[in-house]
Amino acid sequence: MRVTGTGHAGMRIDTPAGSILCDPWVNPAYFASWFPFPDNSGLDWAALGETDYLYVSHLHRDHFDAEHLRRFVSKRAQVLLPEYPTTELADQLRELGFTRFVETRTNQPVTLDGGLTIMIQALTSPTDGPIGDSSLWVEYDGVRLLNQNDARPSELTEFARLGHVHAHLLQFSGAIWYPMVYELPATAKTAFGKQKRERQLDRTVRYIDDLKASWVFPIAGPPCFLDDELWHLNDLGGDEGNIFPDQHMFLDHYRGLGRDNGMLLLPGTVAELTPDSCHLTHPVTDVAGFFAAKEEHLRRYADRQRPVIEAAKASWPVPEVDVLGELTRRVEPLLDESIYLAKGVGGPVRLDLTGVDGAVADSLVVDFPAGQVRRYADEKCRYRFKTARALVEHLLHTGEVDWVNSLFLSCRFSAARIGQYNEFVYSFFKCLSEERLQYAEGWYDEHERSVDAEDVRLGDWLVQRRCPHLKADLSRFGVIEDGTLTCQLHGWKFDLATGRCLTSVGRQLRARPAPPAGLRQ
Repeated sequence: MRVTGTGHAGMRIDTPAGSILCDPWVNPAYFASWFPFPDNSGLDWAALGETDYLYVSHLHRDHFDAEHLRRFVSKRAQVLLPEYPTTELADQLRELGFTRFVETRTNQPVTLDGGLTIMIQALTSPTDGPIGDSSLWVEYDGVRLLNQNDARPSELTEFARLGHVHAHLLQFSGAIWYPMVYELPATAKTAFGKQKRERQLDRTVRYIDDLKASWVFPIAGPPCFLDDELWHLNDLGGDEGNIFPDQHMFLDHYRGLGRDNGMLLLPGTVAELTPDSCHLTHPVTDVAGFFAAKEEHLRRYADRQRPVIEAAKASWPVPEVDVLGELTRRVEPLLDESIYLAKGVGGPVRLDLTGVDGAVADSLVVDFPAGQVRRYADEKCRYRFKTARALVEHLLHTGEVDWVNSLFLSCRFSAARIGQYNEFVYSFFKCLSEERLQYAEGWYDEHERSVDAEDVRLGDWLVQRRCPHLKADLSRFGVIEDGTLTCQLHGWKFDLATGRCLTSVGRQLRARPAPPAGLRQ
C-alpha cells in the first residue's frame, strides 16, 4: 500500500486494487483565512485526481474544496459516502458532477473490486463537523490503515476489532476559534490557549494508545493564516498559548514521551507500507531545515496568495442586503420550531456589526426566549459576537446555512460571554435550515431522554460511564484531579461533589464517593 500526502487531512491511497483520494484541499477556506500548510498547490493535481475512489470525510471546507473537486477530480471516480442523517454531502457532490456512489453503512466493512476493503464510521451528533464527521479504514493484502482525520469518536474499538492497524493518521492540532477570538486579557488568553494546546495533544496520544498502530502520522492540521490581519495565529515558536502546533512540533513532543513510531506526511511525501515496514520519501531533503525556516516559507506563500485574499475580500460586501430584515426572515421561523436549542441558549445573543473603519455600526439581537430577531435595546446579553457587516451580508446573500463552517472558523470575529461556554449557541448557528434544525432538535430530544444507568469507578468516585456531553467512555477518557473530572476527548470538566459542569451550561454528571474496597455498593 502506498500513501501519498496531499496536504492537511488529504492523501491518496494506492493499491493494486484501486486508488482512493481523500479530502483534497487546496483553495483558501473560511473567508480566505485558512490555507493548507505546507503549501500544496504545486502538486500534480491532474494526476492525483485520476482516482478510482473519492472519499470526502465531511463538509468542513478544509475537507470539502468544491472548486478543486470540480476542476481536478475525475467524475468517473466512485464516491465512498458516509452514512449521514442528511443528504447534503451527496447533494453537493452531485452538483459538482459526481454520479457514482458507494453508500456505506457505519461500521460495516465493504469489499470493493479487486479485494480492496473499506469501512467508514460516521459520527452524527450536531456538534460533529457540519452535522457529521467520519473516519475511513482501508485494508488491502494484509495492510490496514485508519484515516481518522479530525473525527473524534468516543472509542476506536470498531476499527481495532478488524485486525491490527499498521498506519494511523489523525488530527493533533487546533481547528477552532477558542480562545484566540475572545475578548480577554492577554495573560488569560495565553493561559487558556496553553490548556487547549495540552488537551489536544493529550487527546491525540490517548487515541494513539487506544489503537496501538504500528506507525502514527499527525495530519489534519494545522492550517496557516496568510492574511496580515490573522498572521498572529501562526505558531512560529515562543507562544505556549498558540493552539496551532505544526507536525514537526508534535513529533518532537511524541518522541519526548518515548515514542519512536511517529511519521511525517508532507504534501508530496510517499509512504510505502507493508505489514512490517514503513518507508518514507520526502519532497525535501532537509525536513528539519524546512520547519526551521517555517516563517520564510509562510512569507513567500503569503506573497503568492495576496491577490487571492484581496479578491475574496472585495467579493464580500453586499450593501443592498437588508441585514435585519433578511436575518429576521430566515431565523425567526427556526426559532419558532426550536425547543431544545432555544432552551439551551436560554437568552439573547448580541451581534455587533462593524463598518469599514472597524467601529460598530449596528447591533442586533437574536432573542431565543422571545423567538425574535430585533435591534439591540441596551439589555444584558450573556453572549456577544462582533464581526464585519460585509461578512454577514455575504452569508445572507449566499444563503449560508452553517455560520460555524464559514464565519466562526474564519476567526474573523471577536466574542465575549458571561459565564460558561454554551454549545447550543454554536449548534443553532450551524443549523440555519429547517432540515438541519429538525435533525438537531430530534438528536437532542433523544439524547436528553436516554438514561445511562451504568456507573464506573474512577479512583475514589463512582461516576456514570458515559460523558454527559457526547457520551465518551469516561473509564477511558476520564481523569480526576482535585475533585474535578476532565473528559479528555473534548476537555469538558465536571465538579464531582455537585456533578455540575464547569465547562458549559446544560450538562450534569452523576457522581458519588465510592465505598471502601470490599464493601457492597
